[in-house]
Amino acid sequence: MSRIERADALDLLFNGDLLAIGKRADEVRRRLHPEGIVTFVVDRNVNYTNICDSKCTFCAFYREKDAADAYILANEQIYDKIAELVAQGGTQLLMQGGLNPDLNIDYFEELFREIRRRFPTVQNHSLSPAEVTCISINSSLTLEETLVRLKNAGLDSIPGGGAEILVDEVRSNISPNKIGWQQWAEVMLKAANLGMLTTATMMFGSSENPEDIVEHIFRVREIQDQGGSFTAFIPWTYQPGNTELGGTTATGVDYLKILALSRIVLDNIPNIQASWVTQGAKMASVALFFGANDLGGTMLEENVVAAAGCSFCMSRQEMIDLIHGAGFRAAQRTTTYSIIREF
Repeated sequence: MSRIERADALDLLFNGDLLAIGKRADEVRRRLHPEGIVTFVVDRNVNYTNICDSKCTFCAFYREKDAADAYILANEQIYDKIAELVAQGGTQLLMQGGLNPDLNIDYFEELFREIRRRFPTVQNHSLSPAEVTCISINSSLTLEETLVRLKNAGLDSIPGGGAEILVDEVRSNISPNKIGWQQWAEVMLKAANLGMLTTATMMFGSSENPEDIVEHIFRVREIQDQGGSFTAFIPWTYQPGNTELGGTTATGVDYLKILALSRIVLDNIPNIQASWVTQGAKMASVALFFGANDLGGTMLEENVVAAAGCSFCMSRQEMIDLIHGAGFRAAQRTTTYSIIREF
């Protein structure tokens, strides 16, 4: 099957019928995942600090260093949170925080080594390209030196946070102090070269136009073509509550159309995640017929999106019931998409 290119994708986004695009994406999903299984991972987001120099206008989570509610979690607090995750059968830790100028490689090496020692069954799927870059700057290290040391200390894989829209004109508007799209790509390619798995995300609905959305999706495909290690793509909608940027969020129709387009374009990425965290359970269920084959994590804890006033919750059993209710087989997976057990 020939690859879809930018002009065709833009035409689908502007003029394509929602159900027709969804049907096409569903056919791609069925071809890639003919077994009819929808997966999820039992995980926890641990936001180790909310102090951030980036000050993105779309973010309601970050704080200035001198804010009354600014924090850096004590290591023992982090270990307690991971212990709760393990007690519930969890396998994935997602540690993300702000771009804190006071945290260098020594902090993360000590923390990650101890996490690996105490919790050897947990996959440390943490940080983001922007955080890795911040650590390298704070530590006077190259990106590659930083990644090697983080990996050796216990960082297993890197989530695709901070991608927003991989178009610098958009990034300069909503996150002017964050790395550009090419540096985001550089971190991901260097991580892949070291044998680390990664994921890619897209936050849409803030200030970009349809051409930017299409460009983002194709840049992700091209990074993967260049040797990337993306296991999944996760598009999610901007949440305007409590943010400096404000505005409104994208509609459910927009979400489904862009999700489906992602599945059609990203022929080199095996998994597409439905974002129940921003869309809720009902829309996540519909997304399974628009190209998604994974529901991401159960998220024992989530603070960043919640800070914007979006607080959907879903237990493991609710996720299993949602998958079964949509007519699929449900399976718990690892970060690397190995099946742990089917329900």
